Amino acid sequence: MTCASCVSRVESALKSVKGVSEANVNLASEKATVLYDPEAATIDSMVDAVKDAGYGVEAETVVLPITGMTCASCVARIENALKDRQGVISASVNLATEKATVNYVPSEVTIKELKKVVKDAGYDVAEIPEEEAVDIERETRKKEMNDLKIKLAISLAISAFIMAIMFIGDLMPVISSLSHHQKNILSFILATPVQFWVGWRFYKGTYAALKHGTADMNVLIAVGTSAAYFYSVVATFAPSLVAIGGSMPDTYFDTSTMIIALILLGKFLEARAKGRTSEAIRRLTGLKAKTARIIRNGVEQDVPVEDVSIGDIVVVRPGEKIPVDGVVTEGYSAVDESMITGEPIPVSKKEGDTVIGATINKTGSFKFRATKIGRDTVLSQIIKMVEEAQGSKAPIQRLADKVAGVFVPIVIFLAILTFLAWYYLGPKPAFLLAMLNFISVLIIACPCAMGLATPTAIMVGTGKGAEYGILIKGGESLESAYKIDTIVLDKTGTITKGKPSLVDVVSQPGFAEEEIIRLAASAEKGSEHPLGAAIVNGAGERGIPIKDPERFDALPGKGIIAMVDGRVVMAGNAKLMEDEDVDISAMKPEHERLSAQGKTPMYIAIDEKPAGVVAVADTIKEGSKEAIEEFDRMGIETIMITGDNRRTAEAIAKEVGVKRVLAEVLPGDKANEIKKLQAEGKNVAMVGDGINDAPALAQADTGIAIGTGTDVAIETSDITLMSGDLRGVLTSIKLSRATIRTIKLNLFWAFIYNIIGIPIAAGILIPWFGIQLNPIIAAAAMAMSSVSVVSNSLLLNRFRP
Repeated sequence: MTCASCVSRVESALKSVKGVSEANVNLASEKATVLYDPEAATIDSMVDAVKDAGYGVEAETVVLPITGMTCASCVARIENALKDRQGVISASVNLATEKATVNYVPSEVTIKELKKVVKDAGYDVAEIPEEEAVDIERETRKKEMNDLKIKLAISLAISAFIMAIMFIGDLMPVISSLSHHQKNILSFILATPVQFWVGWRFYKGTYAALKHGTADMNVLIAVGTSAAYFYSVVATFAPSLVAIGGSMPDTYFDTSTMIIALILLGKFLEARAKGRTSEAIRRLTGLKAKTARIIRNGVEQDVPVEDVSIGDIVVVRPGEKIPVDGVVTEGYSAVDESMITGEPIPVSKKEGDTVIGATINKTGSFKFRATKIGRDTVLSQIIKMVEEAQGSKAPIQRLADKVAGVFVPIVIFLAILTFLAWYYLGPKPAFLLAMLNFISVLIIACPCAMGLATPTAIMVGTGKGAEYGILIKGGESLESAYKIDTIVLDKTGTITKGKPSLVDVVSQPGFAEEEIIRLAASAEKGSEHPLGAAIVNGAGERGIPIKDPERFDALPGKGIIAMVDGRVVMAGNAKLMEDEDVDISAMKPEHERLSAQGKTPMYIAIDEKPAGVVAVADTIKEGSKEAIEEFDRMGIETIMITGDNRRTAEAIAKEVGVKRVLAEVLPGDKANEIKKLQAEGKNVAMVGDGINDAPALAQADTGIAIGTGTDVAIETSDITLMSGDLRGVLTSIKLSRATIRTIKLNLFWAFIYNIIGIPIAAGILIPWFGIQLNPIIAAAAMAMSSVSVVSNSLLLNRFRP
């Protein structure tokens, strides 16, 4: 900002954001103070408003790997702690990936201070170098799984043995000789290591939570199992304190140990399933080449891919993986790019073509000059985008986040209320009934399922998208794509190939088609006009040999005249032919017919005789028509937008089945057309590939960039298609719908589980049916709830385009 008018402009931009009630900008400090409703406005929307006004927001993003999180309450606590720190624009914590994505102002807060905020909230930040993140994450998860496996086996074995002592002890030779008191002591000896060694993670988590004045899942488990364990200790060593009617009280060592065992089983299955949700990142990282063959000082040598420098000449042989991105300098081959674009057919590569690292050379050998290495390669950028997407949240998660923030305190309150109700109002033995119901309420409550419902589905959905060459920016993009009811398609480069091709040749009597193409292409060989280039390329595609013209003259606004094999060749419009006294009356009907089809026809004359008409047009991409037909079947309105004249636009639209056309739209007006559609109440997706599409992509509810287009278009889009096939838009919409359906189902089961489970655990069925929920059953239900949510998300792996 440089003056008072800048202040006014930024304030107006901020106030235009829905949900912002007041905005004050200070020119001296270059800061804005905003009063807003978090329900209606987001930090990101305000940042975007400032940027749209022509100003920057000094901000950076950091991803912090967090350890110690167990449930959605942990997520809420860390997010709130980070958001409360001055200098933090936004913070999103993902339970599934165990990472926090923080957007912050470096001049206000440092990464070291952000880590301290997390630690002060009771959690740790893992120090993992970015380049080793995937390997270290795999090793950490493997170590955690091994630890869980050992403790799970021990706790299951001990709890099963304790249950055997209690229920079938009289049938066991050694145990049957023990007294009731001795059996209790044996159970105590066996249960103690399970309670305090295996279950130490819950006590540790409880201490950290209570230390910071909050509560999480660890508190529920620690309190519940401790109640059963310590009551049993009293019943074993001071039975008179809890004896009822003079009889020896029962102990519940089997309950405390089995609860811990079942919850560990759930954690083990959950960890294994969560490992599978991040499989996409591991697969993408595994695509990277390890070595490269480069030429230095005239000598070929194999070096680690990290040692390749920009400008190095890299040699690739058949069957080898291309190590980095570059441009072919010598040779010809076909390259399998399916792992990047999702396209199964190998792509021909010749001198001047770009190649992408991690793709596989199929046939010939070639050399290329390295242009992008390390983090700048296409694959590295894809991995980064997928990681960011998997760490994001969908707006649909907001309700679950709000509930998670107060969930555990409410559950503790309900558990205490349950205890008091049954203790004072319940039948004898009231204390035991109250205690068991108290434990069941604590144990069955599961904030984990709520915390995992959205992120696991997003992880699998975005990973699946990457597998098919579809890069989705995050949960918000997924949710916006789910709501699309109108698609605006840019014509050039999106529906069509974006470059003119020779499509029609109509010859006059005495002239063969091949002869017309050969002479016209030879004549145009010296031309720089795109229509001339289309004729030359058309000859090459048909295998027709051409040669350099002996003479060449370009006549601006008319066409060209050239000498080929001693013959005079003219190619151009009617004005050229009239000036050269060539009778075109017989060719005019064909010229007009081709022109009506939206093509660009040219008259061809050879030795001053009318030879024929050739037509050049921007041809339809393979798959465009099929995609548009499928949009119609899905109930999505398709609109074509273009700067071309209406006749050409309508001809293309008719060919592909688009019913509504916005023609002769200037590049700067495309975004305004999107606004008009949105004003009609439509949820609009814009699909484009050029620089002039960027404002429209940003304005649309969902911006979808064709990956073969420009970087700026990709940057402003919500979804990027690595291939240029319009059918990828279909796949992205169907994938988003499948993912949001999965999230909704996950959230439904997470909420319904607690809505039904907690009252049953509290004993609501006892007065009518005499059914009491055993704490062990409650533990099994709690353990399986989060596993079921993650497993349901993994079903997205079955998605096929």
